[in-house]
Amino acid sequence: MSRYRTFIVAATLLAALCAGVSAADQVRIALDWTPNTNHTGIFVAAALGFFAEEDLDVEILEPGPTGSITLVASGQAEFGVSMQEYVTMARAQGIPVVSIATIFQHNTSGFVAAIDRDIKSPADFEHKRYAGWGSDLEAVMIKTVMETAGADFGTVEMVNIGTINFATAVRRDLADFYWIFYGWQGIHAELEGIAFDYQPIPDLAEVLDYYTPLIVTRESLIADESDLIRGFIRALSRGYVHALSHPVEAAELLLQAVPELDRELVIASQCWLAGRSHDSLSEWGRQKLDVWARFARWAYDNRLIDEAIDPEAAFTNEFLPEAPEQ
Repeated sequence: MSRYRTFIVAATLLAALCAGVSAADQVRIALDWTPNTNHTGIFVAAALGFFAEEDLDVEILEPGPTGSITLVASGQAEFGVSMQEYVTMARAQGIPVVSIATIFQHNTSGFVAAIDRDIKSPADFEHKRYAGWGSDLEAVMIKTVMETAGADFGTVEMVNIGTINFATAVRRDLADFYWIFYGWQGIHAELEGIAFDYQPIPDLAEVLDYYTPLIVTRESLIADESDLIRGFIRALSRGYVHALSHPVEAAELLLQAVPELDRELVIASQCWLAGRSHDSLSEWGRQKLDVWARFARWAYDNRLIDEAIDPEAAFTNEFLPEAPEQ
């Protein structure tokens, strides 16, 4: 068991004992990536006893090769952190996962390039090298924003660099532009002194302002354990709203759980996310049908999925508290 999993279990059990809770329900949440500030609310909910107050003993599972959706769908985890594109693709394959809350109301990712490449818009992607992890989604996203700008996607060279981060890739001159989550990789590049131009995804195409990351569960758990889900989401919403309202304190709680993380990066990242999440305080977790419908249609039209999905079945707001505690 890693240090951060040990911390989470110990913190939850201690809070449960202090609250006089017995026979807590044991649940697992699978992360989509190694711990970062997209996950802070989970650690806050554990450290401050929000899960324990709901009679929940929560274990955080490290990301593995099978992915969080596979773990949730197979019953190896009750909840998972994922993204709207993965839920859409999973449901198109008949995998019965459902999004039960979005962590942020807007997509915090975008395209980035070192400033000396003079890439200011998708039109400037022409005849440039893009570095990513080789997914069809990346190609279709780039094609979409370039066509909107009247540019030719066919001139872009696609380079697969796996999980190498933006700062390292720039230093190695692996490509000309990249797709990153600004709140982590962008902040890291800033702290590393790298000058770059950034194009937020929501500014480039409305269809790409989708929910990422989000919380998923499986249909059978919704049918059989609605009260458990409601309690989990109630505690989780308190954790995320607290993290957005008290970013430095929340960053310190994340660092206590995962001390190997870079302190300066965690605090700067958490503050950046808090500054762009005002609407998440009152609307934390809430999802809109039009966001799911337009992305599902776009994914089908661009052959990212072979079968159209019912967007209404892909998500639910029924487990969200009416007004998250702040």
